[in-house]
Amino acid sequence: MRFGRTPEQHAFSEALDDLLTAADVPSVSRAWAAGDHSAGLKLWQRLAELGVTGLLVPEEHGGVGATPVDLTVAFERLGYHGAPGPWIESAAVAPALIGASAEADALARIASGEALVSVAAPRALDADVAEHIYALSDRVGLDTVPSATLRHAVVGAERKSVDPTRRLFDVTPGEEIATVDATTALDLGTLACSAQLLGAGLRLLDDSVAYVKQRTQFGRPIGEFQALKHLLADVRVALDFAAPLVHNAAVELDAGAATASRAVSAAKVAAGDAAYLASRTALQVHGAIGYTREFDLSLWILKVRALVGAWGTPAEHRARILESLVEGR
Repeated sequence: MRFGRTPEQHAFSEALDDLLTAADVPSVSRAWAAGDHSAGLKLWQRLAELGVTGLLVPEEHGGVGATPVDLTVAFERLGYHGAPGPWIESAAVAPALIGASAEADALARIASGEALVSVAAPRALDADVAEHIYALSDRVGLDTVPSATLRHAVVGAERKSVDPTRRLFDVTPGEEIATVDATTALDLGTLACSAQLLGAGLRLLDDSVAYVKQRTQFGRPIGEFQALKHLLADVRVALDFAAPLVHNAAVELDAGAATASRAVSAAKVAAGDAAYLASRTALQVHGAIGYTREFDLSLWILKVRALVGAWGTPAEHRARILESLVEGR
C-alpha cells in the first residue's frame, strides 16, 4: 500500500493552502456564524473552481471523478483553515447518496459549486443556505438497513452547536426520492470528518508551536521549558498515528474492501482523539487568551469539539470496530 501522496495530490494541497491563506477564513467564519453567508459563498465558489465540490462527482456530471484519498487531501486542508459550510454533506456524502437516484441531475450543480447540500445526520447543517436537503428516514446512529429511504426534507427550527459556525437545523422528512444503500455515503462523510479533524489538529499544533516560540517568561521563550515540549510532542505523535489510519480508510473505501467501514471507524476515533488532545494542549499553552472568543484559536477549539461527536460519536465507532472484530469481518 502506498502511504505517500502523489505529486498531483501535493500540488492540489498547496493550491488549497494558497487560496485559503489569502481568503482570511477566520473573518469568513465569524460572518458565517452571524448569519452573513456572502463571503462564505464566494469562498465556496472559489474552492469549487479548484474542484473541491466535484471531487467525487463522476466526470459525466461535470465532476472530477477522484478517489477517497483525494477527498482526504482536500478535507485536511479545509480543516486546517477552518472553512465553514456543509462541505462534508455536499462534497463527500451527496455524490454517493444521490448518484443512483432521480436526483442525479443535481450532481452537475453540486460539482460546479452552484448548489449546496445538507443531509440530516441527524440534524441538517446550514440547511438555510442549502439548495438540496435530504433525510434518511431509516437511519439509526451509524446503522443503515440495506434499503434506506432517501427523502427530501423540510427545514425546521435552528439548534445551537458548541461551534457557532456549525448552524444546525431540525428537519422533517418529506417526499420520498428513492430506496438506497447509504452505507458508503455515510462512511465517506465520516472519512471526510476524520480528515477535517486531522487538519484542525495540525493547525492547533502549528499555532501552539509558533506561540511558545515567541511568548517569554523569566526572560526565556516558554517553548524552551521541557514540560511544554513534552505536551506538544504528545500531540505530534497522536496526529502522526492518526494520519495513516485516515489514509488507510480512504484506500479501503476506494477498493470496496469488506473491512472499509471498520477502517473508517478506526480513523474517526484516532483523528478525533488526536485533534481533541491538540485542542486541550493549545488551550493550555496559550493560557488565558485561549479562553477568549475574540482570539482565532477558539474557532478551531470549538470546531474540534463539535466534529468529535459528528458523524458518529467515539463510543458508536468503537462499538462498530468491536462488532466487526467479533464477527470476524
